[in-house]
Amino acid sequence: MSLLKRIWLLYYDGFRNMTVGKRLWVIILVKIFILFFVLRLFFFPDFLSSRFHNIKEKGDYVGRELIERNH
Repeated sequence: MSLLKRIWLLYYDGFRNMTVGKRLWVIILVKIFILFFVLRLFFFPDFLSSRFHNIKEKGDYVGRELIERNH
C-alpha cells in the first residue's frame, strides 16, 4: 500500500471514529467562518471598488501609494 493511501486511511479512520472531536471541529469551522467572512464584511470594506471605477485607476492608485510610502 502506498504511503499516501496509508496516510489518507489513518486520517479517514480517525475522523470517522471521533465523537467529541466532531463537535469541536464544527465549532472551529464556525469560528473560522465568522472570522474570515462575517467580520470582513463589516470591518474591511472593498476600498478600491468604492473609490475607483476601472482597473487602470485602481492600478495607478496602488502604484502611487507604494512609491510614496517607500520614500
